[in-house]
Amino acid sequence: MKTTGNTILITGGGSGIGRELALRFNELGNKVVVAGRRIDALEETVAGRHDMHAMVLDVGDPQAIRAFAERVVAEHPDLNVLINNAGIMRREDLTRSRDLSDSEQTIVANLLGPIRLTNALTDHLAGQPDAAIVNVSSGLAFVPLSATPTYNATKAALHSYTVSLREQLKGKIEIIELVPPAVQTELTPGQSTRDGYMPLGDFIDEVMALFHEESTPKEILVERVDFLRWAERDGHFDQAVEMLSTH
Repeated sequence: MKTTGNTILITGGGSGIGRELALRFNELGNKVVVAGRRIDALEETVAGRHDMHAMVLDVGDPQAIRAFAERVVAEHPDLNVLINNAGIMRREDLTRSRDLSDSEQTIVANLLGPIRLTNALTDHLAGQPDAAIVNVSSGLAFVPLSATPTYNATKAALHSYTVSLREQLKGKIEIIELVPPAVQTELTPGQSTRDGYMPLGDFIDEVMALFHEESTPKEILVERVDFLRWAERDGHFDQAVEMLSTH
């Protein structure tokens, strides 16, 4: 993926990883459109920046996604990169029957949202030079954190979907998976200051260095996430599951 001269759409661009990716790519000479549910957070991201734009999008609403896709292509016809970053993470107690709204909302936001938005933009992106789609999954796609079962499942599904997407779009759109470890963001309450989580700035520094490699890796893996990504291959999967469950 080229790192400058793009027009990039980033979902979940009002905070955390999405916001920092937006700022870094903009600094490299890319036009960046940040999308999300909260216009105030999006406007804070783009404030004072050249070639940054904010657009409201609820990835949980399929009709809104279709309308958004039409609008973003009309307003930014040179759009050639999509970064599916928006997502939610909820703790769930599986030891008793419960209301499943958290599970259902997580599946819609984390899995159906990226699938629907990618589908709405595939035809346009396939006709653009240097087109790329970046799906943000998680180290928990490979080793689940038992307290967040549906989150883990959606990220595992997104990983699998990304592999299929890469094969089907080979030669048309470059498909990249970004796999964060536990990073200090506001994905969950208090996470931005939680000990043992990777500082957001350090994470983005390492990610951008990987994007700058001569041939962009199909999986963007910072060193901190290797323990989870390769747990099964390296024979410490059960140990990793137990470690996360007692963390």
